[in-house]
Amino acid sequence: MRSLTMKSLAIVAMMFSTIAVSAAELGVSIESAFPNLRIARPIVITHAGDGSNRIFVASQLGSVHIFEKNSEVEESSVFFDHEELVTYKDKENEEGLLGFAMHPNYKETGEFFLFYTTADAEHTSVVSRFRVSKDDPNKADPTYEEELIRIPQPFWNHNGGTLAFGPDGYLYIALGDGGKGGDPMKNGQNLSTLNGSILRIDVDHKDEGKNYAVPKSNPFVKTKGAKPEIYAYGFRNVWRLSFDRLTGTFYAADVGQKLWEEINIVKRGGNYGWNLREGNHPYVTESGEKGSGPRADLIDPIFEYDHETGKSITGGVIYRGLAAPQLNGMYVYADYVSGRIWALEHDYKTGKIIANHEIPNKSAAGENIPIITFGEDQDGEVYFTTQLRGGEIFKFKKN
Repeated sequence: MRSLTMKSLAIVAMMFSTIAVSAAELGVSIESAFPNLRIARPIVITHAGDGSNRIFVASQLGSVHIFEKNSEVEESSVFFDHEELVTYKDKENEEGLLGFAMHPNYKETGEFFLFYTTADAEHTSVVSRFRVSKDDPNKADPTYEEELIRIPQPFWNHNGGTLAFGPDGYLYIALGDGGKGGDPMKNGQNLSTLNGSILRIDVDHKDEGKNYAVPKSNPFVKTKGAKPEIYAYGFRNVWRLSFDRLTGTFYAADVGQKLWEEINIVKRGGNYGWNLREGNHPYVTESGEKGSGPRADLIDPIFEYDHETGKSITGGVIYRGLAAPQLNGMYVYADYVSGRIWALEHDYKTGKIIANHEIPNKSAAGENIPIITFGEDQDGEVYFTTQLRGGEIFKFKKN
């Protein structure tokens, strides 16, 4: 079994290098977007969509910061401080404030949403609604929180945590399989639990007994025993999902277990295979139990890479900015462990891969930068963050 595994790794490594295109051909590099600004553990970067030109950055420690989009900015303001109610520990660093999304009609509603590990219960994720202050557009109302969903987690890792609004106006929520390793709770293939799934809820209406509504078009609303909030399932630990602002195509990067990191195009009701599959391959448990080969009911990723290349994918976005037009239409993403960053060129309709361009990812000091997250401003410019050097924010540039 080991020799076969090593052989497969060698084959995929060769395929990876074959489709890779040198960064020199793209003419793209990275630079510090706000050289004088630092925010501790910048876990989400986004905008309000209200024409204000403000950038919002959530810290994993539990606060949300704002600043004007100006390369000379030196200091952010605290928009919302939730740190007392958020649990974060360096040795359990997949908890904390993990998700942050502004309502798509924020200018009128003033609402935003957080996914965080609550301090009032052990290993418990909460998704809540908050709102801006009536008196100050640069401050949130500190007295208001409406809890939408509470998810007890069996372990501290694999919480997922991304929040994103889709083109349909619904809120999508990524939940990991609950943690440890290998999905010991078998949550990935279990529709009766929220873990291991991407949820879709309607935050503008309320069903009886809920602070949200379940869209009637959700795929498992009429499936006996299934959680109706589930939109797609079979995920290990989605670390960042996003929607292409031009086409609406739904991307999710799933962090691998033993050998494979993957990028998926998410479809309604799709089963993405974990823990029967890891990437395009059967998953083999620690006890030697082999998962599944290709099946019609299991959706394989559009792209994968092996653990010789990197070991923890940081999902990104389709680039629609102006600073590096060579990247237009490409899915930019990174690997947290190896510190590598790429732009995946593909046909979103067929999923066919054209090239995987590696982009130089070096700081001024010459070290690779582990990327925590990607985000966009209102104009579609893409930013990405690291916890190094106090929490720095980068962007792409044309050489």
